[in-house]
Amino acid sequence: MSKSAITITVKLFAAYQEAFGVSELVLRIPSGTPVSAVCDRLIAEHPELTQWRDVTRYGINLIFAEPDTLLQDGDEVVLIPPVSGG
Repeated sequence: MSKSAITITVKLFAAYQEAFGVSELVLRIPSGTPVSAVCDRLIAEHPELTQWRDVTRYGINLIFAEPDTLLQDGDEVVLIPPVSGG
């Protein structure tokens, strides 16, 4: 029996938003997927984002999360690359 799928919303900022041209994605992923795998999936689609992989922080439902945190159906994921400004 295969894993069931869940639906998540991914909010994109900075380089991620620029690469995809949208501020939000809705994805179907296997249940039991860690939040870091979402980042890996987006980088696979846009390899120019590879430079941000190790410095991106994750948020799930408005709370910072570790890369290995498993996602649940309906979660809102935020990928937060470093930003600069003054």
